[in-house]
Amino acid sequence: MKLYKLLSLATCLFLVQHLGYAQEKPVVKSYSKEAPKSLAFIGNSFFYFNNGIISNLGPMVAEGMKGAPLRQSMITISGSGFDWHDVESYFRPNAIGKYSFDAQNNVVINPVSQPLFDAAVLMDCSQCPIHPQMKSVFTEYAKKHSDTVKRNGSVPVFFMSWAYKDKPDMTIPLADAYTKAGNENGALVIPVGLAFAKSIAIKPDLELYAADKRHPSAAGTYLSAATTYAALFNRSPVGLKYSAGLSPELALHLQQVANDTVKAYFNP
Repeated sequence: MKLYKLLSLATCLFLVQHLGYAQEKPVVKSYSKEAPKSLAFIGNSFFYFNNGIISNLGPMVAEGMKGAPLRQSMITISGSGFDWHDVESYFRPNAIGKYSFDAQNNVVINPVSQPLFDAAVLMDCSQCPIHPQMKSVFTEYAKKHSDTVKRNGSVPVFFMSWAYKDKPDMTIPLADAYTKAGNENGALVIPVGLAFAKSIAIKPDLELYAADKRHPSAAGTYLSAATTYAALFNRSPVGLKYSAGLSPELALHLQQVANDTVKAYFNP
């Protein structure tokens, strides 16, 4: 067990030290418009674990951007890949986001906005972008979904997922695949997978994974949100008081990792 941990740590250290040489370089380095006010997270259980990435990102935006409005929706299917999602249907009028409930539990019909979402954050299944039988599907649907999102007046964003805990060598291939897809489709990429590798290299005993070695722990979800905040809103999360119940020291570490990863990814 100790040997396995040492090998995993050595692999993560190597990956962090050599990412600048091994990965594709992103062409799109910032969100193309003013900060988004509405987001759709389209993906799978990596988004919805621990009450969802949006439960962490919302408070970060509220604090860091002094109450700027942010409407978020998670459109997820457990275990899903890109090709499971009918993204066109998610933008149909009078459907997603049509109504909400006020403090007295009355139904409130939300005003129709165009586009329905300012940005759509897209994630494929955890190994699909690099799986021999699925990587061509990833490329096909990265373009198909990007075109659909753009046609509906929204901005496509790719969410670079992380390596499995017991397969850290997935990190660079996933980074390459998502960065290449971002470059081919003119889309921003959120480098969450690189943030996981960096945190593991710095604090190998900090558990970013659930027991299955795939899904995120509470700290992993927090790191995902902090990296999303830094990349999508072009703001440093360092110093935010919101900690999602983590200790202030741990939250600060994850904030710093997120900020450093985003800086290094977009400006290697």
